[in-house]
Amino acid sequence: MATLIAPSSNHSPVEDAEALHKAFKGFGADNKSIVAILGHRNVHQRQQIRRAYEELFEEDLIKRLESEISGDFEKAVYRWMLEPADRDAVLINVAIKHGSKNSHIVAEIASVLSAEELLAVRRAYRNRYKRSIEEDVSANTTGHLRQLLVGLVSTYRYEGDEINPKLAQTEAGIIHESLKEKKGNNEEEVIRILTTRSKTQLVATFNRYRDEHGVSVSKKLLDQTSDDFHKALHTAIRSINDHKKYYEKVLRNAIKKFGTDEDGLSRVIVTRAEKDLREIKELYYKRNSVHLEDAVSKETSGDYKKFLLALLGKQE
Repeated sequence: MATLIAPSSNHSPVEDAEALHKAFKGFGADNKSIVAILGHRNVHQRQQIRRAYEELFEEDLIKRLESEISGDFEKAVYRWMLEPADRDAVLINVAIKHGSKNSHIVAEIASVLSAEELLAVRRAYRNRYKRSIEEDVSANTTGHLRQLLVGLVSTYRYEGDEINPKLAQTEAGIIHESLKEKKGNNEEEVIRILTTRSKTQLVATFNRYRDEHGVSVSKKLLDQTSDDFHKALHTAIRSINDHKKYYEKVLRNAIKKFGTDEDGLSRVIVTRAEKDLREIKELYYKRNSVHLEDAVSKETSGDYKKFLLALLGKQE
């Protein structure tokens, strides 16, 4: 998949480590150098730099970065420096710590990742926090929200292309009855469907729902997202159905809020920069008639802005 990051072909981990160490000397870090180096290195090169830095200077580069920079810039750089599975483990842990109001972020990550990617995140979480994701989710949520999130983070979905049309029709009906009644009678069945079926089967179910009822499941859920369970449910369905459109909406909401949602903005740009951010950028332009880089440039500032623009493939 095409990436927006254009790493230097002349990359030398040792030279980059030495340049970063030099950037940390003096009163205040040379943030321009930090952006110039780390904003243009792919995940493998960043890990090489981190190892080289530790060998040369006997300290963890990430910890040094945390002590040298601050604010939204530090948070974005910190997450960028982590390996993808470890990064998602951190994002999930932070979301859990913020309580059920951020539980949709747990649903987002668990729903977007492939079965193997999610398994890697669960391992990274266990190694970092000495607990399972399921354990922490269970301790911080209740009821149907707990059932949904535990199911999403622990699933290992089949990833083939096979579809059972009859099953799609049946389960579209179950979802419809649950949304129509709004009495909580079918929530557990909806949770079972979302946490056990393959994404291909679920998309077929969502399509059947739209064909039969003239509206998408996610739009039908919009008037119920005031509570944490339905917000997480809505996020899971959107993420499974078309995660690029979902991420475009996260970016749009982050930028259009009264006061930019830096956490949402950073989360999408940092996690998707080496995956499908190019396509998400195109969707953003089609939806908003504004280039994402221009929107980010307008709504952010300083070194944080420069770093995000670097990940977006644009120099200020």
